[in-house]
Amino acid sequence: MTSRISIGRPQGAGYPQGGYQPDPHGFANSRPSSGYRAADPEDPLERIRAVGKQIEDYIEIYSQPLRPHLPTIGRFMIVVTFFEDALRILTQWSDQLWYLQRHRSFPWGISHIFLLLNVIVMVIASGSIIAKRYTEYAVAGLVGVVIAQGFGYGLIFDLNFFLRNLSVVGGLFMVFSESMITRNRLFAGLPTLSENDRRKYFLLTGRILLIFLFLGFVLQGKWSIGRAIMSIFGFIACAMVVVGFKAKWSASFLVIILSVFNVVVNNWWSISSAHPARDFLKYDFFQTLSIVGGLILLVNMGPGGFSVDEKKKNF
Repeated sequence: MTSRISIGRPQGAGYPQGGYQPDPHGFANSRPSSGYRAADPEDPLERIRAVGKQIEDYIEIYSQPLRPHLPTIGRFMIVVTFFEDALRILTQWSDQLWYLQRHRSFPWGISHIFLLLNVIVMVIASGSIIAKRYTEYAVAGLVGVVIAQGFGYGLIFDLNFFLRNLSVVGGLFMVFSESMITRNRLFAGLPTLSENDRRKYFLLTGRILLIFLFLGFVLQGKWSIGRAIMSIFGFIACAMVVVGFKAKWSASFLVIILSVFNVVVNNWWSISSAHPARDFLKYDFFQTLSIVGGLILLVNMGPGGFSVDEKKKNF
């Protein structure tokens, strides 16, 4: 531990510095010396801290049975959107080719290769992430798919697509961080970071990117009182995730909010298969699942070194 303040005793005294001093006039009552301030149980901030601590304890207790399985659940939820997208391409192969050739001006053959490469990379890389094999290459492959599809389908300048996929990339960064272990890699003549330092940076980047889905939710759709209240609390939780303050608690809150929102709003199973909105809702549903998976990994791992929570441990 660093920056820990040790409290010593003054020479010739039997009382700690900053504690209570005996009354020089012999009174039984004693008073605090300068610099001491007793905690006030009626202080609103103290009450908030107490409630926050109680909520953290409840989360710790009730999540204990699931804790060994959280990494697997999180990884699966993160890549499930890529499995769904690969299946969509295969089952709508002719429609996908028509769109790329007609609206995106892909030459015949190039469109086939583009779709086939997307399917192969998504299936192999997603399977590797679940199996915890070659995770670095798998994450890089899926990030490449996100970028390639953004340009290939012409959606890179669509705000909703852009924010959602930033959050998906954030979830992939959480997978990458979770797979890192402390090891030494030295590259002669080049400045290097330890694996632990790299993990801190990836965790910070992943935390920041994960919240962009919620920002997209706030910016789009019709406003109501319920939506405004949810947006305020969600924004506060997102800010706490970014700075790493009570990160596990705030990430758990976002997991609950996004899960409820996903089931209520993106209920693609309740729409006829012939309806054009079904595919869009299905796409949004699985992408939101992916981001929830990233938040679950955050709950499991914690916010990392660059966070308020970690700094507080060192004081």
